[in-house]
Amino acid sequence: MKIYSVFDAEFAPYGRVMEGYDTRPLLEAMRRFPLPESGTAYEPSLFELESLGIYSALRNSAFGGMPVQIGMCYGRNTKLNCLEYHRDSELNAGCGDFVLLLARRDELDGGFGLDTSKVRAFRVPAGVLVEVYATTLHYAPCHVDAQEGFRVAVVLPRGTNGPAPAVKPLSAEDRLLRACNKWLVAHPESGEAAGGAFAGLRGANIDISGDI
Repeated sequence: MKIYSVFDAEFAPYGRVMEGYDTRPLLEAMRRFPLPESGTAYEPSLFELESLGIYSALRNSAFGGMPVQIGMCYGRNTKLNCLEYHRDSELNAGCGDFVLLLARRDELDGGFGLDTSKVRAFRVPAGVLVEVYATTLHYAPCHVDAQEGFRVAVVLPRGTNGPAPAVKPLSAEDRLLRACNKWLVAHPESGEAAGGAFAGLRGANIDISGDI
């Protein structure tokens, strides 16, 4: 699979590189968290990250004053497994280089299915802050070095990825709601699908282990 850079023109429909933010203290704080023994872990909100000076800059400048949370996704991963979206953009920055597997929401069909051949891969250099648009499907980052794994900051509106609200289904999209502000489409081979997530991804469960 071809892996583009977030500095390539191909990234423009999915997100943008954000300049002017000093991510160095954020990276230093994330490095203090040990990686899980296997797989990935995710913490939606971490005091150690939200107590840094960059928090107010992200809240006030990047999100225009909205209440936000800074969490972290970390571990080792090379597979697609799922794609999710939020009603808002997500910001990411990593301690090392990492890869995002992305598609566009307008590529979902009427039944919220997607052929994985539409997924594109983008490498994000260490320390670079990127915005992933609300119109972009994404999920767990992929590492580029199995020994190093990945530690990626995840900045979202506060409450995102908390418990899903109890809703009376009003549309087909409601079956995708898996957490607060999180709609998810899983690959049939994924653990999420085995746990009841909507299995709408068709085709190969992309694995970039041979491409990094």
